[in-house]
Amino acid sequence: MASHERELLKGSTDCLVLSVINDHPTYGYELIKELETRSSGYFRFREGTLYPALHRMEKEGLVEGRWQSLPNGQERRYYYITPRGKEALEQKRLTWSDFSAAVRSVLSAEAP
Repeated sequence: MASHERELLKGSTDCLVLSVINDHPTYGYELIKELETRSSGYFRFREGTLYPALHRMEKEGLVEGRWQSLPNGQERRYYYITPRGKEALEQKRLTWSDFSAAVRSVLSAEAP
């Protein structure tokens, strides 16, 4: 991924992650795979990118992590969106919609 693409992703990570978690509680690896699937392979998050973002969002009260026991005795940390996270996601979606519409308008305008 080129550096300019990484910068775009950095500004969009919270919105993307919250959007998936809003659909259903999920754990880290599942979240990485879901983002990759939904983006047709465009987004390939690494654990070193995802987990710091999840921990930051947890500190901000946007998500809540809960350990759950699996049938095999292992534990997995699932992330749930909080009411504050739902509000943040809605605001981020509106901001993204406005931003992307403005970019499309500029890109599609014909030069004089």
